[in-house]
Amino acid sequence: MKTILVTGGAGFIGSTLSESLLIDGSNVLVIDSMNDYYDVRIKRDNISNLEKAAKTSGSFKFYENDIRDLDALEKIFSDNNIDNVVHLAARAGVRPSIEDPSLYMDVNVTGTTNILDMCKKYSIKKIAFASSSSVYGALKKGPFSEDMASMNTISPYAASKMAGEIICKTYTNLYDMNIVALRFFTVYGPKQRPDLAINKFASLMAEGKEIPVYGDGSTQRNYTYIDDIVDGIKRAMSYNEKKFEVFNLGGDKTVSLSDLIYEIENAMGKKAIIKRLPEQPGDVPLTHADISKAREILGYEPKVSIKDGLKKFVEWKFS
Repeated sequence: MKTILVTGGAGFIGSTLSESLLIDGSNVLVIDSMNDYYDVRIKRDNISNLEKAAKTSGSFKFYENDIRDLDALEKIFSDNNIDNVVHLAARAGVRPSIEDPSLYMDVNVTGTTNILDMCKKYSIKKIAFASSSSVYGALKKGPFSEDMASMNTISPYAASKMAGEIICKTYTNLYDMNIVALRFFTVYGPKQRPDLAINKFASLMAEGKEIPVYGDGSTQRNYTYIDDIVDGIKRAMSYNEKKFEVFNLGGDKTVSLSDLIYEIENAMGKKAIIKRLPEQPGDVPLTHADISKAREILGYEPKVSIKDGLKKFVEWKFS
């Protein structure tokens, strides 16, 4: 039975992954700083649910610590015989990163380096690092293949994720480590963060309030249902053909913002009241994942359409 450390495991993706790992029978350790980027009660509920899940399968430990705290990390790594690390912990959000870039670099770059240092010290060979589709910058034509990322990032958040990938590659060059960097494309589904568009729009629509739409609605995103992302992460954890590799994990097609709102309306049976606003700095016009590499090598295949995924999200949100 493997012991898997999930950093950022109280969050949306981390808690969903951790629950799936527990169901598989794994021993799961979670590190999360429980910062107040959004309501901490949501994260505490996620941890409570993981504790309940561990009563029937696997085992679970939670550490409320910051990945910048080396002393805390030292104790966690020394006290546990960790087999694999899934490093999801990060300061999230494109727009907030423009307001406080130093914080994002500190958490996302220094924190990542700390995790890798602990893995090196305790001979943990297998790491999955959560990167982002934001590393592709403001490309206007897709799909985006893994070799298309460049230094043309347009937010500190994106830059911090690109830096994280570079640091991971450096560690595989220097040490006997196997790291996969996973570029997530707009993940949604039950437990999604309240600040993200789908959750935010649904909440406002339910209250009969205006939803803020930046630009003309033509921007497109490759929305990816949470279960597909979890499946991709778990597949990547078994990859060992190369010491370092990058994979896109995205949905099966792109959806415009206008079409997304239409699909949310259908799922909720309610009309949106739209408030048009100017485009925001740091927003990209398109994210479009080329998943052929993940499909061929990992056997990754997204199964949940945007229509079905939004239906599942609305059922969770308003149940």
